[in-house]
Amino acid sequence: MPAFPKPIHLAHQMIRGVVRGGDVVVDATLGNGHDALFLAGLVGEGGCVIGFDVQSAAIESSRERMAAEGIGHFEFHHVGHECMGGVIGLECLPLSVVMFNLGYLPNADKEIITREDTTLVALDSALELLRVGGLISIMCYPGHDGGDRESEAVSEWARLLPREAFRVACYGLHNAPNNPPFLLMVEKLR
Repeated sequence: MPAFPKPIHLAHQMIRGVVRGGDVVVDATLGNGHDALFLAGLVGEGGCVIGFDVQSAAIESSRERMAAEGIGHFEFHHVGHECMGGVIGLECLPLSVVMFNLGYLPNADKEIITREDTTLVALDSALELLRVGGLISIMCYPGHDGGDRESEAVSEWARLLPREAFRVACYGLHNAPNNPPFLLMVEKLR
C-alpha cells in the first residue's frame, strides 16, 4: 500500500471526522453514486444525502447503488449543482459536508462536463449553506478538455477565500504526469 493516499481517500478520511449521524450532506455531482453511498453510511438513517446531477444516467445509477445497499435516506435532483441554493430547504440546514467530484461521468459522454461558471455558483452556495466546522471537498480533474480551465478557476476561488473565515488545503501528486487530479478541502471557520 502506498504511503500517499489517493486524493479522494484523503477527502473521505477528513469527512469521516466531521459528519455525525443525523446530519444533512450534499453530493453536488452524483456521477455513479460512490460519494453519495459513502455519505449515506456516515449520516445513518436519521440523516439525509442530497444529490445533484444534470445527467439522468447519473441519477439512475446513483439510485440503483443506494437501493442495492438498502439505503432510502436520500433525495436526488436532476438539476445542475448551481441550483443547490434554491433546492435545499431551510429544514435541511446547515449542511455538514458538500462533496464535488468535477469533470465528466465515467463511461459516458465526455462532452458533458462540469464547467467553471456553474461550479463557482455552486461553490458559493455551498459556503452559505455549510455549518461552522463543515467541509467542502472538491476533486479537480485538469487533465481533460475544459478541466484545466475549471480547475484553475476553482483553485483561484479557493485561494481568495478570506483566511479569517475559511481554511483551505490542496493535495495531489505534484510530479505525476498528464495533469493529475487534485483535492481542495475548505473548512468553514465562522
